[in-house]
Amino acid sequence: MLSSFRIPSMGTQPAAFAAKITDTTKTVAQLKSAATPTPHSTVTCGYQAHVAGFFRNVTVLWSKNLMNHSLTVMVSSLDNDMNYCCKIDLVKPWQFWSKRGSKSFDVEGNFVEVFWDLRSAKLSGNGSPEPVSEYYVAIVSDEEVVLLLGDLKHKAYKRTKSRPALVEGFMYFKKESIFGKKTFSTRARFDEQRKEHEVVVESSNDEKDPEMWISVDGIVVVHVKSLQWKFRGNVMVLVDRTPVMVYYDVHDWLFGSSESAASSGLFLFKPVAIGTMVEEYFSDAEEGDSGGGSSPLSRYNSASSGYGPLHDFCLFLYAWKLE
Repeated sequence: MLSSFRIPSMGTQPAAFAAKITDTTKTVAQLKSAATPTPHSTVTCGYQAHVAGFFRNVTVLWSKNLMNHSLTVMVSSLDNDMNYCCKIDLVKPWQFWSKRGSKSFDVEGNFVEVFWDLRSAKLSGNGSPEPVSEYYVAIVSDEEVVLLLGDLKHKAYKRTKSRPALVEGFMYFKKESIFGKKTFSTRARFDEQRKEHEVVVESSNDEKDPEMWISVDGIVVVHVKSLQWKFRGNVMVLVDRTPVMVYYDVHDWLFGSSESAASSGLFLFKPVAIGTMVEEYFSDAEEGDSGGGSSPLSRYNSASSGYGPLHDFCLFLYAWKLE
């Protein structure tokens, strides 16, 4: 089933949005408390792309449960008070498969098309509804592919018969809600010039002395002991020579209501600008490391390797722990 409609927008700009949510640890706690458990996994990605003559916010929502797998594309109006939406139900038990198709919708009087092919799409093993390979989703405006997702780029251009955009769209946030018992994983690119990384959060089941690990591409970058006393915090790490601030709040994992079927933990990953603050942070961390363990610098590559260009990107991971 295909449908298009308009809904009110959150009305936020990417840079201001990313900066606002990462100002303080208290803000992280407020974000987590505002989240509510859902019976399905979701991935929401926010982009900026040149659609219908102007740069606009484009939101792509992947959603999956036992009964449905859907994709929703939302394009903001210029004043950000409305979203123009196109929803695609990829598969339902009582309908034919619609994993390849196209849909057009109107954005303030301009013709916009969405093309997709997910017939061979590969999904990750963590239950995420967002494909990882063998697919494409293309948004076309003014005969340009203004936003192209997936790795089948050649097939997308051939099918849409449209040229690449002069200015490529870019992602400025990703928000994922996943369910598990002790391990939660997602994927993100903290620098557009470098590869996508696998981010894994793992917790122990020891009630007396709980611990938590955060790893990137199999390398532990954050290890928190005595989690019952350190259930909120932040730390800066290096991911492929890119400094990333990590915020976490797992209070409900430890002290949440026993009546709830799932308790949430919130993790934020925010690349930070290069400057004196970053250098001083890592310098202090190395000097203060009196326990002989690995410092943030030695955990994951060297700070002397240089950095690539960054956008105002932020990764949100809502980890719902099932009892």
